[in-house]
Amino acid sequence: MAVDVLLGLQWGDEGKGKIVDFLAPDYHIICRFQGGPNAGHTLKFEGKKHVLHTIPSGIFRADLINVIGNGVVIDPVTLSKELKEVKEAGVTIDGNLLVARKAHLILPTHRMLDQASEAHKGKSKIGSTLRGIGPTYMDKTGRNGLRVGDILSPDFQSKYEALKEKHLGLLQIYPQLDFNLEEEEEIWMRSLEDLRALPQVDGEYYINDALTAGKKILAEGAQGSMLDIDFGTYPYVTSSNTITAGACTGLGISPKQIGEVIGITKAYCTRVGSGPFPSELFDEDGRKLAEVGMEFGATTGRPRRCGWLDVPQLKYTIMLNGVTQLVMTKIDVLDGFEQIKIANAYEIGDQQTSNVPFDICEDGIDPVWKVYEGWNTSLEGIRSYSDLPVLTRNFIEDLENQLGVRFSMISTGPDRSKLITH
Repeated sequence: MAVDVLLGLQWGDEGKGKIVDFLAPDYHIICRFQGGPNAGHTLKFEGKKHVLHTIPSGIFRADLINVIGNGVVIDPVTLSKELKEVKEAGVTIDGNLLVARKAHLILPTHRMLDQASEAHKGKSKIGSTLRGIGPTYMDKTGRNGLRVGDILSPDFQSKYEALKEKHLGLLQIYPQLDFNLEEEEEIWMRSLEDLRALPQVDGEYYINDALTAGKKILAEGAQGSMLDIDFGTYPYVTSSNTITAGACTGLGISPKQIGEVIGITKAYCTRVGSGPFPSELFDEDGRKLAEVGMEFGATTGRPRRCGWLDVPQLKYTIMLNGVTQLVMTKIDVLDGFEQIKIANAYEIGDQQTSNVPFDICEDGIDPVWKVYEGWNTSLEGIRSYSDLPVLTRNFIEDLENQLGVRFSMISTGPDRSKLITH
């Protein structure tokens, strides 16, 4: 057996949670392999919207095992709140949520460092969610971090105090923050009890043993490929590898164990926070995309920047991830447009390119637009691909030709039922 990987091909918020929820019955185990509470996966369960930041999206399926992998960074406070919410929704947590011992912990002082660092940057802010993600990954690579397995150690408190004191020393170079550490620490320590109650596993052995036993596994990516620490729009990126390769290091599997790679893209493009966005719109079309698409961040609540679909960017992330099938979400948002555009190349000075440039963060990158006639009718109630308007199918099929990968699913709304297989 192999691990299938599902991930976002843009800057996050592509609608991964719904697709994981739809595919979940085909699997035995759903895993998260990177990121932390800076990512929010939105899905509906029994008519109510839920946003998961740490727990895998398979938690609402009673017969699935959910694994938080070693590549995830965990804030016990956020996890505790999530556990409370899913339990209130009628979900029983009893051996169906496992945590890798090697996953790193976000401390209250990590959040302090994040806030202090971002405030210090002034106009050069990178748009951090201020959840302590970056400082936690810095401690991980600097070999200073605390891991989930440490919370059962008799010397955990002394390890915690040592790391906290190091952080407080680093904070001396910044102006004082409005952050009640004593209060936040008390909540954090209390929340640790919920984490201690969850079964811990050596994730790499658990996943590989499950594969040997013939179990089907889906690895659920967080955020999006353009936020990858190595290949994203650096420095406006996250602190982990959000691409397929991150599933190997974030779960402890070899590259040859990767199966299908399912890439999710919206029918247009969005981004939260700072950073380059070549196809961004500042006109009425951009405002309409934001309004109709209800584009507000699931984690931050911040309004998302909107633009037309960017083909060079998609080709780039399809290449990086080895995508074998595509899913398009939110195509219904385009229902009311007379014209729909995509960027199919970039103009940089007097040169035209279809590659994402190294200096994408510099000004002077202009999209070359291709224009489609809009179908200008509602897709509500359509359940089969052949029933889609001809202009909608033309749009999808032209994209398939340009991208070289087929769309296996088209999402026409947030509900599970609004998904067309192709």
